[in-house]
Parts: sequence; structure tokens; C-alpha cells
Amino acid sequence: MGEIVLLADSDSNSWEFSKKIEDYIKQQNGEDIPLIPVSIIKFRNGEFYPQPMDNLRGKDVYFIHDSTKNPSQWWVELLLIKDAVLRASAGKLTFVLPNMLYSRQDRKDVSRTPISARALADSISPGLARIITLDLHAEQIQGFYPPTCPVDNLYSFPTAVEYVKQNISYDLENLVIVSPDMGGIKRASNFAKRLGTDNIAMISKQRSKPGEVGKMNLMGGNINDKDVLIIDDVIDSGGTLCEASRLLKEKGAKKAYCYGTHGLFTEGTEKICNSFDRVMTSNTYPINHSGVEFVDVSSLFAEAIYRAHKGLSISELFR
Repeated sequence: MGEIVLLADSDSNSWEFSKKIEDYIKQQNGEDIPLIPVSIIKFRNGEFYPQPMDNLRGKDVYFIHDSTKNPSQWWVELLLIKDAVLRASAGKLTFVLPNMLYSRQDRKDVSRTPISARALADSISPGLARIITLDLHAEQIQGFYPPTCPVDNLYSFPTAVEYVKQNISYDLENLVIVSPDMGGIKRASNFAKRLGTDNIAMISKQRSKPGEVGKMNLMGGNINDKDVLIIDDVIDSGGTLCEASRLLKEKGAKKAYCYGTHGLFTEGTEKICNSFDRVMTSNTYPINHSGVEFVDVSSLFAEAIYRAHKGLSISELFR
């Protein structure tokens, strides 16, 4: 195996996240893995090119991207980083994507629309050794990538469960884990199992258009006079979660908590924080938001990177 190096844009929100990964591997495994900065050079017309600031020849490179960047720039940076690193004669290149953008368009359910997740896979996978990401919106997206570019989809629920155990006072018998839709029932079930309960409910919803929900119904589980914890993968504007909280409280829920892996908060946090007793998210979007609690998943990525480089099992992290 070649020497391993980490790569990140030093002027982006991913830099501190990458530093945590570097520090964790040193503390837990006793290995000094260099974190190399990438400089993004910009032209006046908006074009840009990335330049890694050290030698990469023959090395096993892990590029840690910034999910908070404009989605279009995020995509183009992946293409240009890959070209720059491979032209620098790196041994292997792995993309570490805390949140894989464009993964919400994983199928064609409306005429004349793209399958954006597949288009992303087709454009970035050639020449790439591996992708490491967290809580994919739909796990079947892994099938869009060829065997030459496997996708390691990490799960945040073990880390989030430990955070809940240590920071929230609750009675397990009177706590119900809720999935906000059919697609998230497996995620909620895994969370509940790890927490040690089988109290699960699901919300059935119909969307009037992307980002807006028309009708909601509660399915399964008795939530009357109980606390509820909604588990989701993405918090966008938070409108859907706020409506879910309203529905659950109408059905008799006492306290309402929510955890969403990727906290975009595109309309701020005031509305969602007013709807829940606790709002939790991971730090895949490492931007401070008032009233929001952050679950640090950098150690999870550090373990995955180290295990991938050493040829060790990553699935053992979730058993």
C-alpha cells in the first residue's frame, strides 16, 4: 500500500472536520497522516482550478469535500480535483463526501427529468478508487457506481444513539421512534434497535411539489402520552418535520425530538426549533446554528478511512 494522505480545501468548512479526522487517527492508531491543503485559484469570470499544495506521487489520497458549498461548484470541484490528483500521479484517489449531494433524484418519477444521482456517478466514478459517504438518501444509489468504484455508505445511527443516551433524559418504555416517510423506515428501525426499543411509528405523506407536503397520516404505534423522536436523513427547510411534530402532538405526544443526519436548514432554524423540544443533526454541515445540537461524526469517517486503507472491515463499525 502507498503512503496515505488526506486532502481538503483549507479555506472551506471541511478543513476543521478534516483536522478532526487527522487527530483521531493519530490518537487512536498512532499514525501521523498528513493533511494537505488544496488551494482553489479563481479567475475573474468565475472559473477556477484546484491545486494540491504538496507532492502526491504514488500516494493513497483521500479528498474530504465540503458539503456546504454551492451544489454546482461542489460537483465541478470533484471533477477538477480528480483530474488534478490523477495527473499528479497519485496511486489511488478516494472521495470522502460527508453528504453526497444530488442524491435525492435517484429515480425518474416525472416525465422529462434527469436521474441526477446516476449522472453524478457517471461523471465522477471513472478513475476513482472508492467513495465514502454517510446516510445516503437511498441506498440503491450505490448500484449506480461500477465495481471499480465501490461506495461505502456509513451509518450515523450508532453515533447518534450514543449522543441521545448521554444527553437526553427519557423513559425507553415511553419513547417512540418515528420515520417521517416509508423510505426512512429502515433507518428508524436501525436506530430503535440500537437504542433498545421496538416502539416504532411511521408518517405517511403526500407531496404537493418538491419540498412541500400536502397530507400526513400517522401509521402504527401508540404515541398518546409518550415522547417521540423523528429520525430523518436530510433537514432541508424543516417544514415537513414541523408539520410532523404538529401531527404527533395532535395525536397526544408529550415531547418531540428530531435527529436529521444532514442539517441544511435552508430557511434558518427558528421555525423548527420552536416545533421541537430538541433538534439534533450531525456535523456534515459544520455551520453553527442557534438552538441546534451537533453530533460529531468525524471519528466515524476517520475509522472508515483508516480501515479502507488497511483493508479492514468497515461493516464491523455497525454491528
